Amino acid sequence: MAKKLLLGLWLSLLACSISVLFWQNEFKYSLPTPIPKNYHDVAMGSKISLGQCCVEDGKPVFIHFFNPDCPCSRFNVPHVSGLIKKYGDKINFKIVVLNKQKSFTIEEIQKKFDAKIPVYFDDGIAEKCGVFSTPQAVLIDPSHNLYYRGNYNKTRYCTNADSNYAQMAIDSLLSKTNSPSFNALALRAYGCSLPKCTK
Repeated sequence: MAKKLLLGLWLSLLACSISVLFWQNEFKYSLPTPIPKNYHDVAMGSKISLGQCCVEDGKPVFIHFFNPDCPCSRFNVPHVSGLIKKYGDKINFKIVVLNKQKSFTIEEIQKKFDAKIPVYFDDGIAEKCGVFSTPQAVLIDPSHNLYYRGNYNKTRYCTNADSNYAQMAIDSLLSKTNSPSFNALALRAYGCSLPKCTK
């Protein structure tokens, strides 16, 4: 009888541990990121003024909002690197690191993406673009209007080519077609909340 009770307790503890690990490492990141109380929405088409960060040169600007401590941000590094390699001659790519807990160097971030692109540590850029989670993509047209703000993909690992939302926005902007209409999975923020890597 005691063995059955101990076995039952052990299995219950094991099931609870697995559930907690699943929540911490997977499920909580599949839920929408809570909107902060002081959040100020920035509408699509709004003029985005980023000063020295984005000098007007006739090219669109793509900003990758990145937190090295966020699992979701780490999982999409290969996808973002691919976008930089594919579109780097047509678009000005920039990375904004949003992490106040640790300090990183520009070189460390550039090495992660295998790209010598500008890196900023200014959370004011996120506020101006209406970003409150990582990873998030922002695409600004050559006139400095917000063209796209949202997720890279509906999957955390950016493996579903049919939902490469950020890439679809880039293709649409470069082909000068109307801005594509995206569903809630593209535009509702998922991932790690700011300013800390929490949900």
